[in-house]
Amino acid sequence: MSVKPKIHGRSIVARSRLFCIESLQLEFSNGVQRTYERLVPGGHGAVMMVPINEHGEVLLIREYGAGLEDYTLTLPKGAVDLGESIEQAANRELKEEVGQGAKQLHHLKKLSLSPSYMKSAIDVLVATDLYPETLVGDEPEPLEVVTWPLHNISELVSRADVTEGRAIAALYMARDWLTGADCDSRQPVIRN
Repeated sequence: MSVKPKIHGRSIVARSRLFCIESLQLEFSNGVQRTYERLVPGGHGAVMMVPINEHGEVLLIREYGAGLEDYTLTLPKGAVDLGESIEQAANRELKEEVGQGAKQLHHLKKLSLSPSYMKSAIDVLVATDLYPETLVGDEPEPLEVVTWPLHNISELVSRADVTEGRAIAALYMARDWLTGADCDSRQPVIRN
């Protein structure tokens, strides 16, 4: 088993409205020393949902991605607000982004984003037993909701506008969990 590097120092090297860059002075078990920089998240976490309607379709959103300077087809997601559980945040974001709440939520996994450069992670949940309810969100424009048959993920992820790796991973994990292919990791469903 690998021995974690020792952290000899850490400092903030830059900060913006959204990002904080931290420098870490590390010493590895073989004596090699390096300085790493990473993005440090603010806030209280993030959630991504795979909402499945009664027809076995996933509800996706089309939204503008400033990093890509284009619209992408992805899953609803958002930040966990202070005092919220991940389940409360998931239901709030669903209502804001797809106009649906979920009576049942199942936590699939916490995914890291880019572990070499980011401390961030996102909790992925499957949302089922959906019901109509809308909340006003913080999106700058209305989001288009697109439904897609969950059994046909391969065609979905081959589209040019489906590029977000964590959304693609979440879709496959949700499909496997819903079809029982991932029976060993089945955890209790959270009912709202």
